Amino acid sequence: MTKEIFALVSPSLPYVIGVYAALWAGLMIYVGVTLSRLGRLERQLVLVEDALAKQGRTS
Repeated sequence: MTKEIFALVSPSLPYVIGVYAALWAGLMIYVGVTLSRLGRLERQLVLVEDALAKQGRTS
């Protein structure tokens, strides 16, 4: 019974592993891009806060 199940699953196993690897790679790329955008937004926020603070001091 176990050999029969393994015989059915084993031909498609490389595809299953490939799909999981592709999903993980895609997820890691997505997380990396998202963190990069977050860092850029944080830097822009600091610039806006500095500009508002400077505007508040001069007014």
